[in-house]
Amino acid sequence: MKYILISALLALSFFSGPSFSTEYIYRDLMANTVPSAKCESPAEAEKSANRPYKIKKYSKKFCQTQGYGWGLEEITGNGALACNQCIDTKDLKKCYLKDVTVKCKRIKPGSVGLLPGKG
Repeated sequence: MKYILISALLALSFFSGPSFSTEYIYRDLMANTVPSAKCESPAEAEKSANRPYKIKKYSKKFCQTQGYGWGLEEITGNGALACNQCIDTKDLKKCYLKDVTVKCKRIKPGSVGLLPGKG
């Protein structure tokens, strides 16, 4: 019983050492989404461009284009709606969001785990 208590205290003292917090690097980006593939009526094209799924999907892609380890922290601005007239039919449009702003983050190298070159 005495040995169990001592080993438990040793284990607690080992795991209760200083805890290091994770540090992040942040980057703000601005980009445009891609217009829809097909021509739609103006109301449908605007609705398609403003879908929350599409905004979130492209926001993640914006951050991932920065390189390995970059991820989306938050969408800071949805941007402005912009539409292009379709060439073959004048009534239909393709819309997209212009100047969507996002905040991306990445773990700062060396802030978590082993430092490079230390083994």
